[in-house]
Amino acid sequence: MSPLDVQQLRDSTPGCQSGIVHFNHAGASLPSQATLDAIIDQLHREARDGPMEAGEHGAVLVEKARRAAAQLLNAPAASIAFASSGSTAWSLAFQALGPWQPGDRILVGRHEWGGNLASMDLAVQAGARVEVIPCDASGAVCPLALESMIDAHVKLIDLTWLPANGGLINPAEAIGAVARRHGIAYFIDAGQAVGQVPVDVQALQCDVLKSAGRKHLRGPRGTALLYVRPDFLPRLNPAQRDVFSAPWSADGFDLRNDARRFETSEVSFALLAGLGNALQEMNRLGLEQVWERIAHTSERIRQALRQMPGISLHDLGTAQSGLIAFNLDGWDAFELKRRLALKRINIGANGVAYTPLDMQARGLASIARISVSPLNNDDDVAQLMTALQALRD
Repeated sequence: MSPLDVQQLRDSTPGCQSGIVHFNHAGASLPSQATLDAIIDQLHREARDGPMEAGEHGAVLVEKARRAAAQLLNAPAASIAFASSGSTAWSLAFQALGPWQPGDRILVGRHEWGGNLASMDLAVQAGARVEVIPCDASGAVCPLALESMIDAHVKLIDLTWLPANGGLINPAEAIGAVARRHGIAYFIDAGQAVGQVPVDVQALQCDVLKSAGRKHLRGPRGTALLYVRPDFLPRLNPAQRDVFSAPWSADGFDLRNDARRFETSEVSFALLAGLGNALQEMNRLGLEQVWERIAHTSERIRQALRQMPGISLHDLGTAQSGLIAFNLDGWDAFELKRRLALKRINIGANGVAYTPLDMQARGLASIARISVSPLNNDDDVAQLMTALQALRD
């Protein structure tokens, strides 16, 4: 992306005009004015015509969003469902994979998102075991180690692709190749990947993939997308059903034969209108050039942090994302986040609960996190480094 491209992106984003430097895109990014307009337009339509009466137009917008999500992931539109959060989407798919039996094995990366681990607790109560796939020398999930763990009792392989607590990019395609070779269900938590790196579900060979709308996609909070491989759909039996996901017929209530079996009749058309616009904007930008910009900016930040005394970087892996985990000597990560916010600079901070297996394995109580977007420019980087230097002194 050229400087002009970046400036045009910033000019269309109200948050970039506020004087706040935003480096918390992995928590929630900044929506464009067009995304806000799409939300507000649907709300106005509901207020004017009646909320239920405006639903017909809202349903058209939802299908546009579905097609845009499918284009972004290289998937058929029928394989996309929407949910209220990434955690909800993942949990719905996981619970639908049951029932769990004593002896069932669930293999996860050490960097697994804490919310996913919490959802697995019901399976553990039923007698299933959650086991951690060893890491390679770089700290990434090791496909060779995974291969050695496979037996007839493995029911699920689950991978958090880009973990929340740092810049690691796990080898999702290589893990997918192992899962497909052995015919084992493969779920990907792509909450930090979609909108940041190119995502092709065909190349990943995953059965389920989820992502939040509010992160790198720059959509509204309260939205998420769920991909389910069409051939895998019959294996998923959702417990949550209503007249939309399981329409009535003369023979009873039948689950839909597409990913909409995970949706319900009550949704926010306004929020999904906003998500649809954000997805269309991302498709127009192109994830390849988005990722190129993020990689360039995040590497500049990492280089500057390496040269600053008192900074410790906590990223893993050989290829790294736009999430930068660090600590500053003498500072609690959450207090550092608060002090930077007083200077009108937003970053993130994570405790053990976000990625408990990895944080405990590395002896980390918390990390501060910078997360980069194409919206960030050279002035943003300079302000961040000046503020960190001032706090260090």
